[in-house]
Amino acid sequence: MPLDSNAPAWAHELALAYESGAHGQFVLHGNVNDRLPLDGRLVGLTRWLDAQLLTGFDVVFLYDPGNGLGVLRGSERLRQWLAGRDNEPWPREPRAAVERVSHYLRYLANLQALGQGQGEHVAVIVRGADQILPGGRHGDFEIASLASLVRDWASEPPFSEQPFASFLIADSLNDLHPQIAVNPRVARIRVPLPDEALLRQALAQLRLDYPAAFDGGDGDERAAHALGGVGISALHSLVKTRAHQRRPLGPADWLKVKKQLVEGDAGGLVEFVDSRRTLDDYHSPPALKAWLRQDIALWHASDLRALPMGYLFCGPVGTGKTFLVECLAGEAGVPVLKLKNFRDRWVGSSEGNLEKIFRLIRALGRCIVFIDEADQTLGKRDAGSGDSGLSGRLYSMIAQEMSDTGNRGKVMWVLASSRPDLIEVDLKRPGRIDVKIPLLPTTTAAESAALLDALLKRFGMAVGVEALLALNPPLLLTPGAAEAFAVKAYRAARTGPAEPLAAIADTLADYQPPVPLEVLEFQMRIAIGEATDLEFVPPSLRPIAARTATP
Repeated sequence: MPLDSNAPAWAHELALAYESGAHGQFVLHGNVNDRLPLDGRLVGLTRWLDAQLLTGFDVVFLYDPGNGLGVLRGSERLRQWLAGRDNEPWPREPRAAVERVSHYLRYLANLQALGQGQGEHVAVIVRGADQILPGGRHGDFEIASLASLVRDWASEPPFSEQPFASFLIADSLNDLHPQIAVNPRVARIRVPLPDEALLRQALAQLRLDYPAAFDGGDGDERAAHALGGVGISALHSLVKTRAHQRRPLGPADWLKVKKQLVEGDAGGLVEFVDSRRTLDDYHSPPALKAWLRQDIALWHASDLRALPMGYLFCGPVGTGKTFLVECLAGEAGVPVLKLKNFRDRWVGSSEGNLEKIFRLIRALGRCIVFIDEADQTLGKRDAGSGDSGLSGRLYSMIAQEMSDTGNRGKVMWVLASSRPDLIEVDLKRPGRIDVKIPLLPTTTAAESAALLDALLKRFGMAVGVEALLALNPPLLLTPGAAEAFAVKAYRAARTGPAEPLAAIADTLADYQPPVPLEVLEFQMRIAIGEATDLEFVPPSLRPIAARTATP
């Protein structure tokens, strides 16, 4: 398998596995529908495999569910075998196609046994393998028998005794029949999103093909760095559109278009947040900000030994958990990838969606992965038989990804929940979530006054902390409740004759907590019980120890 030195790492892994004799069958999964640079063009994976890995093969078959079986290379070598059947159409059905390839390989084996064979190198590429060998059709005899035939290519004579390679291309490994996906004789090759080197190659080619789409002064290296996590196909489409519009892409555009391209490629599974806020925008105890800034300093210094794998932000509703994540990301200077609903009703789709998200996370470089309402999103180790084990499989995938130490310093996991007691204990253990921070309402009148003053400033109604203290502000005030109060006070000032201070006083007189007190106190007790360091808890609340109480 002759291979260009600039080829991606996964291709070198594949070539080594074949040339060493370790494997003859390969499942390529992940970013298999993207394009790759090849000789001044951007081509699909099938064309790239043929040109980069299979030039030394004598016969290369190609099968896909739409076009059936065909021959990419070596049709002239098939003439003797096809003698008298030249006009016979190539099969379209998957079983007939697999049997046709197997028949040819047995024919070559028989020739070799008679001393007439030339040791032909044969390869077959199967596109859409997860469509013809789906993983969710347990008990279907036709699918199982076809999977058995394809599995024989990897391990049974005469196939395993010949210079034969089979490539099965699938979007998701979880969508593929287990006889293939978990076969120890099969090499599973994950095709990731393009790294910076591959993006630079693609950008250099696109700049030649569509010069009108590029600002002449912008370098490809900077653009490739900014576009981590973007597929080449999506980038190709954007460049073609910009060239047609005569709207060149400059240095200021890359981060903006990255959000658009990432969310488009992810199919609505994630929300890409590029925050401009910092921890200065978050109203919290100094100890919390100091801790987070120390971790960010370690991150910037690449001192990973003391860097947490993840955080859990917990506390009552309205305490600004999502806002704190945005401020943390802005302070660190990294993007936030917020997971949305990746569960699907179709068998295997949820696992495939999660694989797609993980593929994107790995390609982004340094980023924060944010899971809001984590107690509901992450699922359970054992949710019973009602979902056919889906929750358990998703839980296992997430737990494995969160504990991958290779991600330390690259991916920071942040979970947020007002009910952290409902998150599985294994997901909250050190090595996945190392720091658990309670976000709590105000506990003193001075804290309440300072919070209200900070939010009233945004509406041009700052009257000072001392003036607010004189009005006896309520305790147990959350940022969400304080913001709602500031909006109401601003409305009263704008629609009535009262001055700002009078409007604030009138609003305080009618104030009702938005969350019932018993619910607020219950969620506070749980959050305090989860805290990894009492430094995060106000002294007046530290005696609280109840962890698993129910309302």
